[in-house]
Amino acid sequence: MTEVQTSTEATGRRKTSVARVRVKLGVGTIVVNGRPLEEYFPRESLVKMIHQPFDTTGLGGQYDITANIKGGGVSGQAGALRHSIARALEKLDPAQRAPLKKAGFLTRDARKIERKKYGQRGARARFQFSKR
Repeated sequence: MTEVQTSTEATGRRKTSVARVRVKLGVGTIVVNGRPLEEYFPRESLVKMIHQPFDTTGLGGQYDITANIKGGGVSGQAGALRHSIARALEKLDPAQRAPLKKAGFLTRDARKIERKKYGQRGARARFQFSKR
């Protein structure tokens, strides 16, 4: 007989942000860097994005989350948090892997800012060219 896990830890990444998450059975509170979720992420769209793994699995309000996020901007941090929550939910209940995978929450978004190249104004943009 397998014992049901009640808590776990997971890491999620997006751009240059890294989110470390502790998930345990509870009432659904989410604390990010010692502050409530709605206070840390003031944009409603980001809060909805973070709740997506719970909406997909139907586990909303069953787990308390404590997150520690470093690096990047607000959007990257929200993406990293969503990634880490999805990974933690999969660890807690392997049956949730299929819906999370189908929604794309377990896949690390590998897009990063491309570096500036020498002899150019940016990563792709060239310096202005004048024929005459």
